[in-house]
Amino acid sequence: MNTISDWEELLAARLPLYGHRNWIVIADAAYPAHSAPGIETVVAGVSQQAAIEAVLAQLCACTHVRPVVHLDRELEFVLEGDAPGIDSYRAWLRGALTSMSVRSAPHEEIIAALDRAAQLFSILIVKSTMAIPYTSIFLELQCGYWNEDAEARLRSAIEHG
Repeated sequence: MNTISDWEELLAARLPLYGHRNWIVIADAAYPAHSAPGIETVVAGVSQQAAIEAVLAQLCACTHVRPVVHLDRELEFVLEGDAPGIDSYRAWLRGALTSMSVRSAPHEEIIAALDRAAQLFSILIVKSTMAIPYTSIFLELQCGYWNEDAEARLRSAIEHG
């Protein structure tokens, strides 16, 4: 595990190495440490919002990757009475992710996808101080200079060519 002071430097060092199929997770404080060798965990020691902003700022500066955001489906259903602060976090998150591709799925499905990816690709987990459940965001990196439409056209040309 890395120390609080170096997590942004670690992220900056990893991003040039990462490409499509790598993942970055900005996790709440209770997110578990994975035992898979492809998963690296760093404790940021900052709020969830600060960690998200820092990660997204670094990703926005990259031209070779772009994130697809995965959110726990459960996030939509957590009640303010059960988790004080969830309503303001959800509102803040909607604004922070406005221009991004966002997908929602049950937490266990996202974890399963993360575990499958970790069998072949590196995953970085940045743990925040957030103490509200289902607030982790999962960033699946895609190629920044290629998109699904271009890939579909390529695959169609190969199939019919």
